[in-house]
Amino acid sequence: MRLHHLEVRAFGPFPETVRVDFDALSEAGLFLLSGATGAGKSSILDAVCFALYGDVPGDRSSAKRLRCDQAAEGVAPRVVLEATLAGRRYRIDRSPAWTRAKRRGTGTTTEQARVVLSERVDGEWVPLSTRLDETGHLVSDRVGLTLAQFCQVAMLPQGRFQAFLRARSEERHALLRQVFRTGRFDQVERWLRERRVTLRRACATHEECVADLVSRLSEVVATPAPAEWQESPTALTDWVTGVQDSAEQEVATSADAHAAAATALAAARSAAEEAHQLAERQQRRADAVAELARLALETDAVDDACAKLDTDRRAAAVRPLVSLADDAVRRADDAAATLARAVAGVAAVLGEEVDSRRLAEIRHATLAGLADVARVRPVQDRLAALRLDTAGVADALDGLQARLAQAEARAQLLPTELEEVRDALADVEAAGARSDELHARLTELRERRAAHLRAEELTSELVRAETDLAETVTALQSAKESWLDVREQRLDGMAAEIASALVVGGCCPVCGSCDHPAPASRSTGAPDAAAERAARRVVDDLEVTAEARTQHVRDLDTRRATALARAGADPHEIEQEIATAVEALHDARALVARADAARERAARLAEEQRTAVAGLERLRSDVSRRGSELARLEALAAELEEQVGAVLADRGHSCLDDLATHLTCLEKALAGADQARERHARAEHGASEALVAADRAALEAGFDSSSDAVARTLPASQRAALEARVERHRRDHDRASHVLADPVLTACAGLPAPDVAALDAACAVAVDEAARSRRFHENALERHRRAARLGTELADAVAAWRPVQQELELTAGLASFVEGRSPDNRLQMRLSAYVLAHRLGQVVDAANLRLAAMSDQRYSLVHTGRRGAGESRGGLSLLVRDDWSGESRDPVTLSGGETFVVSLALALGLADVISAEAGGSELETLFVDEGFGSLDADTLDDVMDTLDSLRDGGRVVGVVSHVPELQTRIPTQLRVQKSRQGSRAGVRLG
Repeated sequence: MRLHHLEVRAFGPFPETVRVDFDALSEAGLFLLSGATGAGKSSILDAVCFALYGDVPGDRSSAKRLRCDQAAEGVAPRVVLEATLAGRRYRIDRSPAWTRAKRRGTGTTTEQARVVLSERVDGEWVPLSTRLDETGHLVSDRVGLTLAQFCQVAMLPQGRFQAFLRARSEERHALLRQVFRTGRFDQVERWLRERRVTLRRACATHEECVADLVSRLSEVVATPAPAEWQESPTALTDWVTGVQDSAEQEVATSADAHAAAATALAAARSAAEEAHQLAERQQRRADAVAELARLALETDAVDDACAKLDTDRRAAAVRPLVSLADDAVRRADDAAATLARAVAGVAAVLGEEVDSRRLAEIRHATLAGLADVARVRPVQDRLAALRLDTAGVADALDGLQARLAQAEARAQLLPTELEEVRDALADVEAAGARSDELHARLTELRERRAAHLRAEELTSELVRAETDLAETVTALQSAKESWLDVREQRLDGMAAEIASALVVGGCCPVCGSCDHPAPASRSTGAPDAAAERAARRVVDDLEVTAEARTQHVRDLDTRRATALARAGADPHEIEQEIATAVEALHDARALVARADAARERAARLAEEQRTAVAGLERLRSDVSRRGSELARLEALAAELEEQVGAVLADRGHSCLDDLATHLTCLEKALAGADQARERHARAEHGASEALVAADRAALEAGFDSSSDAVARTLPASQRAALEARVERHRRDHDRASHVLADPVLTACAGLPAPDVAALDAACAVAVDEAARSRRFHENALERHRRAARLGTELADAVAAWRPVQQELELTAGLASFVEGRSPDNRLQMRLSAYVLAHRLGQVVDAANLRLAAMSDQRYSLVHTGRRGAGESRGGLSLLVRDDWSGESRDPVTLSGGETFVVSLALALGLADVISAEAGGSELETLFVDEGFGSLDADTLDDVMDTLDSLRDGGRVVGVVSHVPELQTRIPTQLRVQKSRQGSRAGVRLG
């Protein structure tokens, strides 16, 4: 951290603007902040703290009153600080909350605190944030310290310069962890603890799984598991092998028993089947004998049925001729009825009674009437065509008159429509001009939306780039630590390295002697110059990578800020404006798209108006011509109607078509009557011949007449029943005879009847025994399969459990070690505490280099691992060793001047170590507020010599004091002067 410029207004005791150029003060490396008591020297430091953290150190923070009382009314308190933090230059513009008079009315109102954080990129200030919390996080991250820690190591405020020296171990632990950023060691401890818990849970889960499998296997084989199986994997394996062998032996025994039962069942079934077969054959022969006896009793009834069937077969030869005779008589009756209906039809057409003898006379009159109709039919057709022409001419005349009326109405509307179209065309031309403006506006809005999207993309890229940078810085810090370790090891073994380069007779580069009685030897694995150079190359490479990634982050940040500035308004507002512009542009373009149609319609209406007058004249001429033609056609139609009327009057009809229809119907009725008379005569002759043929056939078949043959014919159902009875009797007799002729059945008739029930009972007993043995064998197989499966699962579960147990043992031991609870950890210190203790040791070593010069080689700091009174954490305690007395004591026993000197040395040592660490907080500016007045002249000289030496390292130290001697020793000064109107400050360069 390096300060460049400070601007203060209406803050603390400064009513007006005060500007401090720290760059000018820093050129000397050491400057004095002087002034009378109460002038505001500490307020300059308060302003720096407020700009960085939004708060001031010490008790002044609780007052919440930072505005200058002498400032003009309405002037807002403000602090602007430019500083380089972590290699990047920032400007922080802060104003605290303050109370002002209301602009309207009476009373006061509170102005809330505000901040503007900007970064200098390519010579320009780019805003980063205006949020208090976001700015606080960013500044704390860049500085690497909280306000309290900053006031312990970088700014020793008035009355609190001894805070870090006298801090408790817990407070010192928090500060050193923040300064050196050793949180990764806490993460290692936390990860090991979490991993231990996870492995314990996993191990418990595996153990539960194994226990469940052991319980299930024990239940299957009905054998309890050994009690010590959890401690002895061998006992568990032996038990599993034993129960699986027992299950396999049980399967073999049950298989033999099942095979014997199956053999006995087969023998019992064979005997039962043979007995059933013999009993069935004997029963079949007995049934056949009984069937023949029954059939002998039915012989007479079967013979009577055969006689009836023979008579029915003889009558069947006569039945077709009788049917033909009946059909002929029926056809003769039908022909007579048809003749009567035909004569009635003729009478119906004439409308009077008609005798069949008058049919010829009526037919002659009908033919004469049809001839007259044929003669006047062409006249009737011509009259119909003439009427159609007349109707067509009348319709055409009506159409022409309607078109004439429409044309006249259209001619009156055309001027109005033409004027409306011309007005619409003017609106379209105005919309065309408006669409260009809308298109330009829409293009601008879309560019702003694209800028918003680009800003979001750049934000994501910036987050990734910052993550990469943080990883690189972490790697750089680790590499630098490795390099320092290698360098320290090499320095520890430098004597051996120098000794390895000695030659006989050569001078020692250290003592100059040519004798080398006991040259040091290098230990195995000790690093040499090449190893140090290799470690340094890794550091250099990572520094280049860190610088490149830092520049990449700056570029992305600048591009994101530029995109946000280009985007302007909120993206939702831009989207709404785009939607409105698109809709307006769409409407304007829709109007423009109708321009050609409007022009075309205007031209069409103008042309229509020019042709309307000529069309009206043509329509009027057509109406007159069609009227004359209609009168001529109506006169000709009257003449033709007179000719047709004469023929209709003679026949008593009013319509020629009705007359023609009547005569045609009558002619058809007469023709049908003639045909019916001829068919009736033929049917009477055929009926008489068929009756004679039927009687002759009945006599030949042995019947008295055809009616006798019909009477002795059997009904179809009775005939079918008799035929079925005869056929059934024959079939049953043949089947029974065939059974009695079987030699096998004849042989079985002489054998004794078997005891089927006893043999069936024996077979049932064999079936039950076989089923029982099968179930026992299946159960044995199932137990064997389950035992084998559970044994495999148990082996897999144990194999999965053992590595987890081993990893748990390793992780638990390592976690206990890094937590300081393991017996192997002789220091009983946590890993993070050990690292910080090492860092504190480095700080103490660096501080002692300063303290020795400032205390005349009397005092030195001692790092001790013991716990202080009331402390729960040790390893970070400090003692002050008095080399004059050889005793070490607590820092609280030092006098005021001694405390100031030791605190200053400790602060300088901490700054030295931090500056040498990659990734640590770089402290290039250090402030010391008061404390010099407690020093004697000699000690003051030693302290000033030490502060002067800081210039060579590029560090800047600001001394706050009103000691007169310091004003002569430090020529570069920032002087603060007070008055009734408030304080002011000015820089004096020596």
